[in-house]
Amino acid sequence: MNKVIAIANQKGGVGKTTTAVNLAASLAATKRKVLLIDLDPQGNATTAAGIKEESPNTLYEIFFDNISINESIYESSGGYQILPGGQDLLALEIGIRNQNQQQFLAKTIKTITTDFDYTIIDTPPTLNQLTIEALFAASGTLIPLQCEYYSLEGISGLMDTIQSLSNKNLSSNRVLGIIRTMVDMRNNLAKEVSEELEAHFSSILFNTIIPRNIKLAEAPSHGVAALQYMPNSYGAKAYLALAGELIRRVENV
Repeated sequence: MNKVIAIANQKGGVGKTTTAVNLAASLAATKRKVLLIDLDPQGNATTAAGIKEESPNTLYEIFFDNISINESIYESSGGYQILPGGQDLLALEIGIRNQNQQQFLAKTIKTITTDFDYTIIDTPPTLNQLTIEALFAASGTLIPLQCEYYSLEGISGLMDTIQSLSNKNLSSNRVLGIIRTMVDMRNNLAKEVSEELEAHFSSILFNTIIPRNIKLAEAPSHGVAALQYMPNSYGAKAYLALAGELIRRVENV
């Protein structure tokens, strides 16, 4: 059964794409079949996946040109498959609203439910229609959170949105967990925010902490995940641990 997971946080710079790419690669390393959907017009996950095609198909072509999703799925450098993103997703967002085609993504991926064990959706750094599409489609959401006080401010709004969609029976989505990213425990503020998260969100906070790691930052420029770039780095090992923790949460229920 395909487990569809959105990676969301309306705040930028919290490690959404880094988490999406490295989690996809880590899950693929456990011999699971993984699809990564790049729903961000910036297309950073597509770059990090090492896609060589100059103008790959995206959800734009599926929506406007009526091509099949299978024609838009490409092999990545990390052992997973990817449905690329790019600037044309800005037009897709408008098209979904204007044509009243909400839940388009959910309907699209229903056609491939038996093809993958996991579908990971990377979302834009804003709570726009594309992010809502991801929340509609997903059965669970992971929230990457940098250990800074400003990062805590937007989290309740996102959790309220997910709960609201569920309450209205528009989605079965739930918050799977919060992931602490770019953490430097030598920093007192990071320690304080981490402790605050443990106090208020202990039931959904992942034990795995993603460190601030230069190899995680360097890997995308080489078109690979950290696991391919530097498998022994702290960042690569942390995402492998996160994948293991996620598997235990969603497969042993």
